[in-house]
Amino acid sequence: MSLSAKQLGVSKRMVFALTVSALTIALGAYLDPFSYAKIIDIQGRIDILGASIILPTLFLIVSIGRMAKFRFFSPDDIDGSGLTKGSENAIVLQSLLQNTLEQFVITVAVYTAWCFLMPVSFLSAIPLCSVLFALGRTLFFKGYKKGAVSRAFGFALTFYSTALLFLFLCVYQAWAIVS
Repeated sequence: MSLSAKQLGVSKRMVFALTVSALTIALGAYLDPFSYAKIIDIQGRIDILGASIILPTLFLIVSIGRMAKFRFFSPDDIDGSGLTKGSENAIVLQSLLQNTLEQFVITVAVYTAWCFLMPVSFLSAIPLCSVLFALGRTLFFKGYKKGAVSRAFGFALTFYSTALLFLFLCVYQAWAIVS
């Protein structure tokens, strides 16, 4: 089966995002650029988690705000998607909001597990992934209307930075159980 030009474009951007995410996590955990290895108490872990969910929360708030602002100024959309078909712009904004909400839920769960279960020397990966989340969402928002290829890197950067954290967390926890 051969892939279309669009599929190839998406694939290349996904691989690049996967690579950036893996390198960011590996370097964050290995190099500990924020020197979190010095933090040994639970309050330090909570502080890192709290600071790291600020950017993902900001993007969720922005998504909700954009949708609300658009609906307020659109007579056809002001009643909401449950009561109207929704204009093309409302559908796009709703899609961006829905995707951001999905990413946000996964991100908060994974960041929380990582902050409480991983060694403190690995905690620098979380704020770095928070920055990747913000960069990914920005690129996803900017590229969304241009199609799959234009939004692929942004989506994948947001998703893979969290999914890889989760995978590394699971592997680390499984290794801890068997060793």
